[in-house]
Amino acid sequence: MHGVEDILIQRKAEPLHFAVSSRLNDVGEYYFSKKLRQIEELNRAGKNVINLGIGSPDLPPHPDVIKTLKIESGKPNTHAYQNYKGNIILRQSIADWYKKWYAVDMDPENEILPLIGSKEGIMHICMTYVDTDTLVLIPNPGYPTYQSAAQIAGAKINTYHLTKENNWFPDFGELEKIISDHRAGNHQSRVILFVNYPQMPTGKLPDKALFENIVQFAILHRVLICHDNPYSFILNNEPMSMLSVPGAKDVVIELNSLSKSHNMAGWRVGMMVANKQRIDDVVRFKSNMDSGMFLPVQLAAATALQLGEDWFKQLNTIYHERRERVFNILDKLQCTYDDKQAGLFVWAAIPADYKDGYALSDNVLDNSSVFITPGGIFGSAGNRYIRISLCSTEQKLDEALARISLLKDQTS
Repeated sequence: MHGVEDILIQRKAEPLHFAVSSRLNDVGEYYFSKKLRQIEELNRAGKNVINLGIGSPDLPPHPDVIKTLKIESGKPNTHAYQNYKGNIILRQSIADWYKKWYAVDMDPENEILPLIGSKEGIMHICMTYVDTDTLVLIPNPGYPTYQSAAQIAGAKINTYHLTKENNWFPDFGELEKIISDHRAGNHQSRVILFVNYPQMPTGKLPDKALFENIVQFAILHRVLICHDNPYSFILNNEPMSMLSVPGAKDVVIELNSLSKSHNMAGWRVGMMVANKQRIDDVVRFKSNMDSGMFLPVQLAAATALQLGEDWFKQLNTIYHERRERVFNILDKLQCTYDDKQAGLFVWAAIPADYKDGYALSDNVLDNSSVFITPGGIFGSAGNRYIRISLCSTEQKLDEALARISLLKDQTS
């Protein structure tokens, strides 16, 4: 037997190598996680980078929301573990919110599941329904988390293409062929289709016909739809839920969030809305992974959901002014864009003299200390695009325009 000191010396000489799970082989660190470190290093070097990349609202929640959090946090009986399905006050508020804004009736007892952010819900859905023969269809371009969550869960993944020529709507012929090819050897194989409207990153708004077509397609082809819906109130006067379509509850799980609509990104308050069976299925997984969120946060979220139309008008007035300034930046970069986009970003096609969006983004960061997101991080269909966030003050956007204007003047 070796002594303890001998073992410790040996371990220091030969550090233990413990490989990560194979499920992470094709999952890299999230792009923005890496980019924020680079920006932090540039700032330490005195660059003072203006970050126009990430959609994290810089505005505060309504004062009544913060007041509720303070009051409830001061009570001695609000600090215990919470119900895995969320407090009934929050669930009722979500049901009322869906009725008021989306004209959708949901049962707060059985059809609503509060989440610690809707990003959590994406992973919960994948871990609940994905087996090794499950096909998960991911939009290209689309939110990268759809693919990483499906990969971690072990799904078979296929992308479907969204194009400007097709209004950034799915090509149902392409989807039908992908599903048919997949099921050629197993007609019972499950299929999950991720969709997201208003679409991120393109900002494309849905219409009623699109939602009806998606639901009808899902019913016909036995597909489970995961509709990610966090942007429906931003620069959009007609918020829509896919669950408003007749028959949607049979095939649709909808995710929603207070992060963008109520300036509560760091609070991590989201929701899953679906029929009772879907909620029960996901709770089987979720209840083994986490507990209910802090009760004062739930009660503050309920306060937020009770805000009226004035809240959204005030918010969108600010975002409208910011979007006009982003348009000025894009004009200076000679990009082209749709001026009717919704959501917290502006999606724009780059000029022909850049290889791709990464090249334009790197050029602007290196020479103007302004970070703009390259569209390629959202899939190959985004390679000729960039995306700019509206989550910066008008003053910062004006300064970004001035820096970029100086760069363009020097290179012209």
